[in-house]
Amino acid sequence: MPSISEIANEHRPDLSKYESLYKHFHANPELSNQEKETAARCVAELESISPDFNIKPSIGGHGLAATLANGPGPTVLLRADFDALPIQERTGLPYASTKRMRDADGAEKPVMHACGHDMHTTCLLGAAETLAASRGEWSGTLVLVFQPAEERGTGAQAMVDEGLYDPKRHGVPVPDVVLGAHVMPHRAGVIGTRKGLIMSAADSMRVTMHGRGGHASMPHRLVDPVVMAASTVMRLQTIVSREVDPYDTAVVTCASIQAGDAENVVIDDARLAIDVRTTNPTTRKKTLASIRRIVAAEALAGNAVKDPTFQVTRSFPLTINDAKITEKLESSFSAHFPTDRHHYVTSVSQLAGSEDFSILASAVEKPYSFFVYGGTDPEKWDQAEREDRLMEDVPVNHSGLFAPVIQPTLKTGLDGYVIAALTWLVKGSGEIPV
Repeated sequence: MPSISEIANEHRPDLSKYESLYKHFHANPELSNQEKETAARCVAELESISPDFNIKPSIGGHGLAATLANGPGPTVLLRADFDALPIQERTGLPYASTKRMRDADGAEKPVMHACGHDMHTTCLLGAAETLAASRGEWSGTLVLVFQPAEERGTGAQAMVDEGLYDPKRHGVPVPDVVLGAHVMPHRAGVIGTRKGLIMSAADSMRVTMHGRGGHASMPHRLVDPVVMAASTVMRLQTIVSREVDPYDTAVVTCASIQAGDAENVVIDDARLAIDVRTTNPTTRKKTLASIRRIVAAEALAGNAVKDPTFQVTRSFPLTINDAKITEKLESSFSAHFPTDRHHYVTSVSQLAGSEDFSILASAVEKPYSFFVYGGTDPEKWDQAEREDRLMEDVPVNHSGLFAPVIQPTLKTGLDGYVIAALTWLVKGSGEIPV
């Protein structure tokens, strides 16, 4: 009986096709909840791979699930997300995005796959072809989920709420194990796992501070919301430095301030976009309460005409990998990838970023594991490392310069999905650990 690694190597498709597909996705990004064409292309690709995929489109918006039943055995769910971000691409790539779309507020924005979801989607489609071609070597049920609106933190929950697993609606089989992955600004060719906490919780909000606008030459007649907002931003920085245990972790970021655009006009309201990351539920609760306290206090100090307005825009759970599931992945990954710092790494660092991936598992009380792989050109990484300039020279997710080098990123991510799925599906793999 061939090993998992041998199966993956034998049935891996011609990657040139998927290199072209990646370029297509990268050049044609779509914002959260608007991923219509991306979803349609995924359906077309799956149909071309095998007519045996049972494809369920339009779940939770443009989400889709594809099931491949292949005899008795466990059910394994692999997930990729496919929404993009309102960011101007600055990579200079020949396949760079020039697309523009209107966001949820109706404002036209440049759009870019600045978080690597185009790579996730391409890798999962390549894994789908590999696993469909190797059906003689495994038994069970494969579920592929292509998820919308991850950037908004709503896509996974929307798919669940719209009956992803409901037999009376979409009827996707409840998985025994749920697996996902993310490309990161690490050296391409690196893939890593981690037991326990791997990604933080996130909370985002829009805060409006209400003043009384007018002519900039008459400050005594105004209640200036810009001053209130500026004071608030500075005071928010004291939450982490003065209220969070130094041995704990939290991030409070004011990512945007909007308050007019004319030099001689003070408008009525100032709007702040605030993002919070925490790794401890108690700290999360305390930090969010502190934000509300500080905003209210600064509004009072600034003589605001009314109480500030809070709008919660995003909420992500902690991502905590199941230890037994991850231990099985460690065994399979270490047998397929060389075990050194340029290939497979156990216990990768915790990530400050956040994911809604875990909802696909927690909604049905099933275990999950989320692994990561690198996308930075190895030569660029090595040079930056030699010069101690990794922080300065390696673009991170959500940067207009972030674009994974296609190879070896594509092969690594594709193999990661395949090896992960076969860990449970390959014949003779044993019982699902719980």
